[in-house]
Amino acid sequence: MKSDFVEELRWRGLLQDIMPGTEELLKKEIVTGYIGFDPTADSLHIGHLTQIFTLLRFQKAGHKPIALVGGATGMVGDPSGKSAERNLLNEEVLTTNIQGIKTQLEKFLDFGAGVTGAEMVNNYDWMKDQSFLNFIRDVGKHITISYMLAKDSVKNRLETGMSFTEFSYQLLQANDFYTLYKEKNCKLQMGGSDQWGNITSGTELIRRKAGGEAFALTTQLIKKADGTKFGKTEGGSIWLDKNKTSPYRFYQFWINTSDADAKNWIKIFTFFSRSETENMIQEHEKNPGTRILQKTLAKELTCLVHSDTDYQLAVEASAVLFSGGIKELSALDENTFMEVFEGVPQFSISQSDLLSGTGLLELLTEKTTVFPSKSEARKMILGGGVSINKEKVEAPDLIINASHLIRDKYLILQKGKKNYYLCRIN
Repeated sequence: MKSDFVEELRWRGLLQDIMPGTEELLKKEIVTGYIGFDPTADSLHIGHLTQIFTLLRFQKAGHKPIALVGGATGMVGDPSGKSAERNLLNEEVLTTNIQGIKTQLEKFLDFGAGVTGAEMVNNYDWMKDQSFLNFIRDVGKHITISYMLAKDSVKNRLETGMSFTEFSYQLLQANDFYTLYKEKNCKLQMGGSDQWGNITSGTELIRRKAGGEAFALTTQLIKKADGTKFGKTEGGSIWLDKNKTSPYRFYQFWINTSDADAKNWIKIFTFFSRSETENMIQEHEKNPGTRILQKTLAKELTCLVHSDTDYQLAVEASAVLFSGGIKELSALDENTFMEVFEGVPQFSISQSDLLSGTGLLELLTEKTTVFPSKSEARKMILGGGVSINKEKVEAPDLIINASHLIRDKYLILQKGKKNYYLCRIN
């Protein structure tokens, strides 16, 4: 084997639960293991990265990974970790979502030939022709009601209520494990810690129905140091699809990570060795201002999820406000341009005002609120503290017109070194 998979998860702070015998099995043979992904959207988000990386580490350790996309179970909805019933998806939406997820997973895993080549399966393939009567006869009779009620995913919802549809989810997931055990000799299922109950239902079904032995392993659920959910921001999820979350915004998520989170995430979301990782953390602690952990996370993940080119563009876009010029700003695409100025105070100016010519002092004090008074604005201009479109202006009586616009509709105002304002022409 190339590496000790379980020990790798352990030192990275990822290992949560592991069934007895799992570690020994992984050391003595090439094991086929799988993780399931619910197709609730046509893209995965960074909340899925933990399990993507688990499959990647599994493959790098010399084992065979299977990514299961739940075309069938996606129609039901996994109650694990949920406080309310989830909206059910129709077949057409699921098909679109599955294709999007498949395209993304193929970018991460090696689907080449060989004993460790990754596979992707869809549980709809073996569930589509399964009748309800056959299912409760072939699967339901092997798992007792008391066994199912004991699962946390069920107990946590008994007070608020759970439909039979969601209650049956663990049987469907157990059947997935059984099917992969029989057809692909899959002996291990992995997932987040909230999946432990569903996974062990699968090992129980394999034991009772096939007289076989299967194993389970879960990873810790990733949270931010402040206790909030990883992967969620004020602007919503951070998607792996660049059409949903631009590479620039993706890069910014990691570059703005807190020091406490960066120390944990550098272990979880990179492939650096233990010594390399510990050296980086020590280097960061000596001089946190260099933000070596955040920069490394942002680079490694942006290159992995998107591309080296996207990473370079994100770096350039990030630096453009402070060190770039108007040429670099003008070269950005519209979405990235607006994201660079996200959080920057913005003002609207009518086109008629601009065409007729607007005095600089009027622009800075009446059309916008960059300065509270003309006298203060004049003083700052004469002191070299005002720039338009990254160029200092020295004449308080300057007339602003259409020739000053960049991208035909924007003016970038700057007061001092760090105070930026964006004017948009209506």
